[in-house]
Amino acid sequence: MGMLPVENERTVRLASVLGRVGAKATYTYDMGDSWEHGIVLEKRLPADPGTAYPVCTGGERACPPEDCGGIGGFYDLLDALGDPTHEQHDELLDWGGDDYDPDAFSIDDVNRMLTPSRHRRGKTLRGWAPAR
Repeated sequence: MGMLPVENERTVRLASVLGRVGAKATYTYDMGDSWEHGIVLEKRLPADPGTAYPVCTGGERACPPEDCGGIGGFYDLLDALGDPTHEQHDELLDWGGDDYDPDAFSIDDVNRMLTPSRHRRGKTLRGWAPAR
């Protein structure tokens, strides 16, 4: 099976891919670690004129550190960090940084990170492709 075509992130709007309720797309964040995110348009809501978009409305856990080895590597990291007797605990604690808390999540922090993108009209995400 061949790879699905990747749309040009500079010219395609997300609304043109997710044009109807139930439409699906796959977003690949890091080709090397293969972080794939399934996106489904569940419903359309009217825009709130008092809200700056995009906006995060929920979530859990901190994002995985860069280059941690994909899903398997991330779970290995969680196991090692959660067990001080794990043979790689100290090594991975140093690698990830003493301040990395895999359970930390803040909607406010995420929305602060999204703020710059609110001012960059025409920018879209890289690596996504319509799902079959």
